[in-house]
Amino acid sequence: MYGKAFAPEYQGALTTLSVNAPLADVLAAGTEQMQEAVRAGRTAEAARTGLAVAEAHRRLGHVQDAERAWKASYRTAREAGDPAGMAWALWSGGTLARQRGAFPLARRLLALAAEVGERAGDVVVRGYSLAGLAETGRIQGDYEAVGRLHEQLLDEARKRGEARHTVWALEGIAQMRRNTGQYDSAHALFAEAAEISARAEDRRGHAWALRGLADVVSVRDGDTERALSLLSEAEATCREMKLKSALAYNLKMRGNVLYRAGRYAEARDLYGEALAEFREMTEPRGETLARLGLAKALARLGRDRAATAAELAELARLTERIGLRHAREMVAEAQAEFVADEEVSA
Repeated sequence: MYGKAFAPEYQGALTTLSVNAPLADVLAAGTEQMQEAVRAGRTAEAARTGLAVAEAHRRLGHVQDAERAWKASYRTAREAGDPAGMAWALWSGGTLARQRGAFPLARRLLALAAEVGERAGDVVVRGYSLAGLAETGRIQGDYEAVGRLHEQLLDEARKRGEARHTVWALEGIAQMRRNTGQYDSAHALFAEAAEISARAEDRRGHAWALRGLADVVSVRDGDTERALSLLSEAEATCREMKLKSALAYNLKMRGNVLYRAGRYAEARDLYGEALAEFREMTEPRGETLARLGLAKALARLGRDRAATAAELAELARLTERIGLRHAREMVAEAQAEFVADEEVSA
């Protein structure tokens, strides 16, 4: 049995904030409470409320502000002798590093967060940090290495009845199943995540689950209209809550659905929108995937073969450098489809 979803990253005076609180409100409340704690000399409280500031900035796409905020939270927690607070700040920093495509740094920070959190006896930050490590590996396409960790974390979350973390694990496993062609299993897991998140009032998790369902419905069933309807429902939540990253990935997925349906001009426009969003928030993985979709759509619309070849070659180098294994495979598939053999090998 799962209770109502909660946001453990909203701490100190902010524990009453809902997981669905608009990020602008979280940022305003966090900043006010953090400044008040600093003035009163309550360093532990300043660190805990500063974590919410860091996370709000990150989710709003304010990369530099998020970087400054998590580091300030860490320093303040260290000054206060609060190892659990230090672990939460490291988790935030590692999550930001992953969002920016700095995967080695993300792994270092998240591993340290898990270690510090375990020593501090904070099982939640330990779990979130291990989940961050698992998600980093999944995003890079290292499914064999992190698949078992996802399953372990799912089991732990189910036993604790923690809805939000259960939904995260279900969605991660579902995404790996989808990417390896196990569409029925992926659909079942995304559907379970959607059901749990809806009952737990976890609107962010629900939006991501709907996006995953839309993807599977599109690729497995060819049901374009159903997929677009699911994405529209998720998009409404993303816009209302100002979930910039989730919205950008929603737009990219809408482009994918329309591309599969042969509606290339519409797909091109949506990939362009998603690309602009990813660039604004400095999210290289999303930018790379949007560029790939855009290149394929333009090729279908008659773009010069040489221009397509050059774009795909650049994306191949980029995915190799960043360490995006699954994305690299997708680029290779596009090269095989759109570029002559001699151009691929050049």
